[in-house]
Amino acid sequence: MTGYKRVLLKLSGEVFGGGKVGVDPDVVQKVAHEIAAVAEAGVQIAVVTGGGNFFRGAELQQRGMDRVRADYMGMLGIVMNCLALQDFLEKMGVETRVQTAITMGQVAEPYIPRRAIRHMEKGRVVIFGAGMGMPFFSTDTVAVQRALESKCDVVLVAKSGVDGVYSADPKLDPTATKYDELTYGEAIAQGLRIMDQTAFALCGENKLPMVVFGMEPEGNILRVVQGEKIGTLVSAG
Repeated sequence: MTGYKRVLLKLSGEVFGGGKVGVDPDVVQKVAHEIAAVAEAGVQIAVVTGGGNFFRGAELQQRGMDRVRADYMGMLGIVMNCLALQDFLEKMGVETRVQTAITMGQVAEPYIPRRAIRHMEKGRVVIFGAGMGMPFFSTDTVAVQRALESKCDVVLVAKSGVDGVYSADPKLDPTATKYDELTYGEAIAQGLRIMDQTAFALCGENKLPMVVFGMEPEGNILRVVQGEKIGTLVSAG
């Protein structure tokens, strides 16, 4: 029994690079395989990726670069990740569309929410690229905004190296406990850093649930989508 009908998956750019700068084809192939399994199970899926494996606007700003220009460079890095993911998905026979917030007609469609919904209804995977198309917005916020506008049931936040939300950083604090469920209010009151605050507030205000879970072991994305209790469910309560 499928838990969700339409989901938005948020992936960090670091996942694509396997911890290094650039794209690691082996890692992207694995991620594509997991997304393909979700699509083949009949669940509509959209994806938002980060670009941290290429550029991080805030870090480039600290090194003296103009923040606006640095953020636009980050958006272009995100598009590179989107195209790599699209390529691997299509090689697996999964129809995929990339929609970008910055117009680049040769490589992607413009971001049009109703068209994105139509693609998903036809069983295509939609990958949203180039962030919000504006500086100063994180891909966390983009993921929530795109999920709301394309009427997704849930935002799935896939993490590397951590399997949910903890009371403290489990790598630094051995007494940290994992939450199975949380409300947005509880997470804010406890100061838990799950996503950036704008994204979090958007989710809470619009009662959009979020599942934070680990990418390992393989098959976790499909398990979450089918309603298995993996990771941490954050909801309006």
